[in-house]
Amino acid sequence: MPDLQRREFIVQGSAALAGIAGLYASLAHAFPTRPGEEVIPWLDQPAENPDPVGIQTQLVWEDMDSWITPNDKFFSISHFNRPTIDEKTWSLEIGGLVKKPLKMTLADIKARPRQEVVFTVECSGNHGFPFFTGGIGNARWAGTPLAPILQEAGVLEKGIEVVFFGTDKGEVTIRDIKMQQNFARSMSLADAMNPDNLLCYEMNGATLPAPNGFPLRLITPGWYGIANVKWLKSIEVRDTRFMSLLMGRDYVTIREEEHNGETVWAETSVGRALLKSAPAKVTRNDSGHRIVGAAWGAPIARVEAKIDQGPWMPAVIDHSEEAEYAWKIWSLDWENPSPGEHTVTSRAISTAGQIQPAMDDPLIAKKHTYWESNGQVTRRIRIV
Repeated sequence: MPDLQRREFIVQGSAALAGIAGLYASLAHAFPTRPGEEVIPWLDQPAENPDPVGIQTQLVWEDMDSWITPNDKFFSISHFNRPTIDEKTWSLEIGGLVKKPLKMTLADIKARPRQEVVFTVECSGNHGFPFFTGGIGNARWAGTPLAPILQEAGVLEKGIEVVFFGTDKGEVTIRDIKMQQNFARSMSLADAMNPDNLLCYEMNGATLPAPNGFPLRLITPGWYGIANVKWLKSIEVRDTRFMSLLMGRDYVTIREEEHNGETVWAETSVGRALLKSAPAKVTRNDSGHRIVGAAWGAPIARVEAKIDQGPWMPAVIDHSEEAEYAWKIWSLDWENPSPGEHTVTSRAISTAGQIQPAMDDPLIAKKHTYWESNGQVTRRIRIV
């Protein structure tokens, strides 16, 4: 199987915390369900997970019953070790090409203005392996905006790149050289200054869980999970692009492209999330069958689904809970399905007119790596 070292595998006051957590728990059940419905299991279940340490949790699509993914069901992935961090001794350093280097405790960060964002995080390798189909979840993240902290530090004119280092680390071998590396990802200064980016310490109204980055992680809405660095240790501003293991050697999509009749092999670093949707489950009750799914990765205009090789049919998007960076839940009533085995496929269409690619689209068919697996998802089911 592919090299599994190359994977993304991604409140103060007790009374106030309990109240907030209770509020979000109640909101987590706003979901389009029907009285008395039961879920029909998919025939194509994921293969056994060969790496339960690196991939500890995945979304089980048939169990999806909320817009917000509860913390204990949120996917959790690590590349290196899973650090145990004492928040009393932990601090975040901001340095490099800045006028005023900063060192901040968790209390310092929590004392700053608080901001929330609802954001669906997907691992860029989701659906890239037969055992990895649930690397996605939607949560309400809270923390303090990153941009004002970078402004306070005073980025020097030469600074163009912001690098985020995690506490997690491991030994890697590159060109026969063994070295210790901390998890690290970077983005341009302009991208880092997006006002929606957060230094996040809270998830769904509770303290950020250890598997998801305690005590502090980066949240970059609109980017794949790999960019949302967990267990943050330091932030460094540089004057050149940062090409680490997880920027220039791994998390690189290799694809054949046609340039004037000539095939060119292009390599691009995984970054922003791509348009995608997936059928989550099929339910039935006395009034009939229904397909439910989710769409994400871009502003969604509409979602369509098809049964077997039939025509694309418009799905209904649930607007009861929505947010700019969150998935949209959709459904389609399946009238009088015939007994036997069927396939269910969905595709999302963005507000810009992009259509989620089919598996034979050159964007997918000529891709030779498992990252950015945003091709149309087809599931198999048996109707009795």
